[in-house]
Amino acid sequence: MHIWVDADACPAVIRDILFRAAERVQVPLTLVANQAISTPPSRVIRSVRVGSGFDVADQFIAEQVQPGDLVITADIPLAAAVVGRGGQALSPRGEPFTAETVRERLSLRDFMTGLRDSGVQTGGPAALAPRDRQAFANQLDRLLARRRPTDTDKRPGP
Repeated sequence: MHIWVDADACPAVIRDILFRAAERVQVPLTLVANQAISTPPSRVIRSVRVGSGFDVADQFIAEQVQPGDLVITADIPLAAAVVGRGGQALSPRGEPFTAETVRERLSLRDFMTGLRDSGVQTGGPAALAPRDRQAFANQLDRLLARRRPTDTDKRPGP
């Protein structure tokens, strides 16, 4: 398992949870962003800076993900691509994406986009609450406990 993070919009508190978990279980963790993201000194944690542009980080992650990898993202199209490639996707709120939930979320996203395009004020997502952080940490722990160590744990990142 390799953990990939869509880091441009990932809250710092979620990154901190990921840093601690990656060190604890020694699983490779890569943060991908179009800006510099600092990481703690570690053998298993690194960051990759990609070019600027719409969805460049998402495209990079989608190209790198392997079956069994975990991607942390709030981006529903990226989550759909990850699930389609046999990976797992988890939102920063601790919501796992599955083939079914991704289809539902894509439909809802498209519906909300249509509303916004027609002038309806829909508002944005609620701020990350302590219960969201706890849900994320709990779900991450469950996923890490179920992982099967393989040679991909030793797979170097790009």
